[in-house]
Amino acid sequence: MNRVFGKFIPRNTIVHRLDSRFKIFALIVFMVVVFLNYGDFANSFAVLGIVTFIVLIVMILSKVNFLSFLRNLNALWFMLFFLIVINCLIPYGEYSHIMIEFPNGFKIYWEALFNALRVGIRIILMVALTLILTSTTSPLDITYAFEWYLIPLKIFKFPTQIVSMTISLALRFIPTLLEEAQRIMRAQKSRGVDYNRGFISKKIKSVTTLIVPLLVSCFSRSDELALAMDARGYDPYAKRSKYRTLKFGIKDLVSIFILMLILGFFIYLSVLASNYNVNFLDYLFHVGATF
Repeated sequence: MNRVFGKFIPRNTIVHRLDSRFKIFALIVFMVVVFLNYGDFANSFAVLGIVTFIVLIVMILSKVNFLSFLRNLNALWFMLFFLIVINCLIPYGEYSHIMIEFPNGFKIYWEALFNALRVGIRIILMVALTLILTSTTSPLDITYAFEWYLIPLKIFKFPTQIVSMTISLALRFIPTLLEEAQRIMRAQKSRGVDYNRGFISKKIKSVTTLIVPLLVSCFSRSDELALAMDARGYDPYAKRSKYRTLKFGIKDLVSIFILMLILGFFIYLSVLASNYNVNFLDYLFHVGATF
């Protein structure tokens, strides 16, 4: 709860000034790039290194707090350790390079470790990309962007305005609910509830003293909000105007062109690795020797 992950910080950077629709599209494109098949581990780590370099440049341009990002990765270290253990205990590929062999015949392969690291780096990159989006885009702009992407569903009578309003309210009340949770925790601690000590069973029992009051508070706040909107004559099916309209600018069009070039480059690498079994390092070395 003390994390500032995803908190929008208004700044005058080139990333902040980009259209929110483009930033969501760029997030999806980079996630596709991260999870493309690049063949062996050497190719995968080379591509992930390039993507990491691009993400770091974007983080610097957007002035995202890198130390805050590292603090928010604390919860992922356990997941990474869990992935390594699962990959080492349950090998599912054609592993051939033995790292450790036990007297009972059980073997741990280098490929298992590399595969876990590859998955872990992908997850960290996804977190970094999401952090950039939420830190440089206001919740209202994200809501407008989602509503714009849902416009084609109006053909099927899909209530896009209701969905966008629901997303906007959910994003709006996340900080409020976190403050409410902290208030309840302080109240429970004053009554002798300890959330930090004891075994897992005791901690789970302690957390229930937080979850139940928090759920009651959530339902109470949602009921009050619904009554307030109804008293003000809010009609979800009425045609609504917007105070702020999203418009693509020249910088957004240039950014889309650059993004398409990046996507095409990584798709080209994926095709080379998947269909032609090309090792990127050998390929680049051969090209350099040719020229």
